[in-house]
Amino acid sequence: MGGRRARARYPRLICSVSPVIRHYMWNTFILIVLTLVGAYAAFAGLLYFYQGSFVYYPERQLVATPEQFGLHYEPVSFNTQDGIALSGWYVPAKNERAVVLFFHGNAGNMSHRMLSLQVFNRLRLSTLIFDYRGYGRSAGRPDEIGTYRDAEAAWRFLIENRGVPPSQILLFGRSLGGAIAAYVASRYAPRALIIDSAFTSVPDLAARFYPFMPVRWLTRFHYTTRDYLRRVSCPVLVVHSREDDIVPLEHGRVLFETARPPKDFFEINGTHNDTLLVTGRRYESGIDRFLMNLVGI
Repeated sequence: MGGRRARARYPRLICSVSPVIRHYMWNTFILIVLTLVGAYAAFAGLLYFYQGSFVYYPERQLVATPEQFGLHYEPVSFNTQDGIALSGWYVPAKNERAVVLFFHGNAGNMSHRMLSLQVFNRLRLSTLIFDYRGYGRSAGRPDEIGTYRDAEAAWRFLIENRGVPPSQILLFGRSLGGAIAAYVASRYAPRALIIDSAFTSVPDLAARFYPFMPVRWLTRFHYTTRDYLRRVSCPVLVVHSREDDIVPLEHGRVLFETARPPKDFFEINGTHNDTLLVTGRRYESGIDRFLMNLVGI
C-alpha cells in the first residue's frame, strides 16, 4: 500500500523537476553554442586582421654574405616607384649564359639563399637577389602590392642600371616568390620563368590549413600564381617535390597544366624547406637540362 503511494508520488516529482532540468540544460546548450560561435568569430577576425603575420616572416639580420660561400658579389640598392629603398646583391658568373632575377620566399631574407646562389653560379648564371620591403636591409613593410612594386623595381634595375636586355633575364621564384616571378613574367618579356615549390594562390593554400574557415572570403592576400601563368608566353619550368609538407605537389601539377608551352615539369625530393639539400646535384642538372632544351642557352 505504502509502495503504491510512493510510486504514485514519484511521477509527480519527476514532472515537477523536469522543467527545471530542461531549462538548465537549454541554458547550458545556448551558452555552449554562443561560446563556440564567439570563438569561431574571434578566430575569423584574427585571420582577417592579422593575416599579414601568417604570410610574411621577415628577418632583418643578414646571417651571411656570398663571399663567405666563395662567391664574388656586389652590394646594390635601388628604389621602387613608391619611394622604398631596397637592398640586394649582384653575383656575377664567369662565362655568363644569362642573368637570374631571384625572388625568394616569405621567410628570412636573401642571406638564407646561399645554396641557390651557388647552384646558379655553377650553371654560369649571374644573379640579382634582393630583399622585399621589410626584409633584411630593405625599408618599409611587406604587403602584396608592395612586393609586386619591389619586383618591378628589380626588373628595371637590371635593364636600366646594369644594361641587361630582357632576352637575357631568367626569372626564378621560390614558394611565395613563385607568384611574384609569375606576376613579372605576365607583364614583361623575360627569356624564361622558373617557379619552384609555388602555390596556385594564397586562398587555395589557406583552404588546406583552415578547411573549417571561409578563407576565400577572409583572405586579403591573393598571389594568384595560376592566373598570372595564363598570361606568360616565355618557356616555363615548374619545380616541385612530392614530399612537400607545406605546398602539396598538386599545386605544382596545376601550375604546370596552366602554363603555356614550351614548358617542363621537374619533380625533386625533400620537404618544403630542404629540397636543395635532399635533391643535391640532381637539382642543378634539372635546371641545366631546361636551359639547354627549352631555353636554348
